[in-house]
Amino acid sequence: MPFLKILSNNRIQGADDLLVKSSALLSEILGKPEKYIMISIEENPEMMFGGTDDPLLYIELKSIGLPRDRTKEISQKLSMFLKDETGVPVHRMYIEFSDAERSMWGWNGSTF
Repeated sequence: MPFLKILSNNRIQGADDLLVKSSALLSEILGKPEKYIMISIEENPEMMFGGTDDPLLYIELKSIGLPRDRTKEISQKLSMFLKDETGVPVHRMYIEFSDAERSMWGWNGSTF
């Protein structure tokens, strides 16, 4: 159910390792089984932020039951993790949180 999309304007070294680490971290942060977590890393060199094309990340986190009262905590943990893994400063990241309704999230030929 949780989906984490990491979009960068630069190549991310060690992207395969980042996929594995991000999946484990998200499972820990959200308390959801890792078998349901999906991670995507995409590169789009045609991005700028704050008028520059310095390294940046745009992150989307979508999940059923995303705890709105914990988004500040999740933002801090996720951004610090990604800073350590990619070298992108936290002030060059945006995180979009989306809480999906069970009936609007399909899986295994049905919905949650």
